[in-house]
Amino acid sequence: MSDDKRDCVIRLGVSRCLLGDNVRYDGGHKLDRFLVNTLGQYVEWVPVCPEVEIGLPIPRETLRLVGDAEAPRLVMPKSGEDHTERMQAWARQRLEQLAEIKLHGFVFKKDSPSSGLYRVKVYTEAGMPSKTGTGIFPAEVMKRFPLLPLEEEGRLHDMHLRENFIDRVFAYQRLTCMLEDTPTPGGLVKFHTAHKLTLMAHSPSHYREMGRLVAQAGSLAWDELIDQYGPLLMAGLQVMTTPGKHTNVLQHVMGFLKDALTKEDKAELLGLLEDYRQGLVPLIVPLTLLKHHISRHDVPDWVHQQVYIHPYPKELMLRNHV
Repeated sequence: MSDDKRDCVIRLGVSRCLLGDNVRYDGGHKLDRFLVNTLGQYVEWVPVCPEVEIGLPIPRETLRLVGDAEAPRLVMPKSGEDHTERMQAWARQRLEQLAEIKLHGFVFKKDSPSSGLYRVKVYTEAGMPSKTGTGIFPAEVMKRFPLLPLEEEGRLHDMHLRENFIDRVFAYQRLTCMLEDTPTPGGLVKFHTAHKLTLMAHSPSHYREMGRLVAQAGSLAWDELIDQYGPLLMAGLQVMTTPGKHTNVLQHVMGFLKDALTKEDKAELLGLLEDYRQGLVPLIVPLTLLKHHISRHDVPDWVHQQVYIHPYPKELMLRNHV
């Protein structure tokens, strides 16, 4: 395998306990079978356990976030030991190591004071909790890698959030590979064209703004172009898809088949689109029929190049549930 091929392997950081390693405060683990058995077939995991990596033992006293939710302290409530600076210093050093291996996303352990991404408990000095915090390590990750797709294992049990996260991971991987392999205006135009339908399904407004930006690809300085394009891409993909937006995309593609389909074919496809829009069938049903017609009839080349048609391995079965 060439170096370029190795560089384009999808690598995801992950809280180590989610892989089944006994590293939690109580000596146990939180094995997540979807991550290990399903997604793990298509990604390379990079396990991280902040608490163990700063030298805390297994088992160990529990930690909690205390004080201001915007800048909480990481404290052991029984002993009063404060590990905030120690954790932050370790995190900054660890993230430089992770930068070298080029992550494409990260899955964190929910509720963890060191690793939780959303709604982590932050305690007042009087001991009253509020779910308003972010773990110390994810906070550093967001500062160091602002475009990196991030999620918690608990939220990935929601099929729409799962599909959104994996869509972003694969798109971010394609972006980073493009920036390594073809960092040219032409490479960016090709990349953007291939993501047209995907962006339309997420956020048409982002797609339009990005189109105006890409139109300047020959005149705008490359670094300035990418510094604007990357954040727009990842922000647009973070917008959730909806049946309405997916239906608009499929109807857009269907327009290229209007002279090729029989009256009966059109009626069948339109019927499935309406069933999908009403929530009677999943996205995979009308999409499969549309792909069948695309393969049999002449459509513009850019349609065949759309990552929307094959955004990630079909074995993940994400479009069977959205």
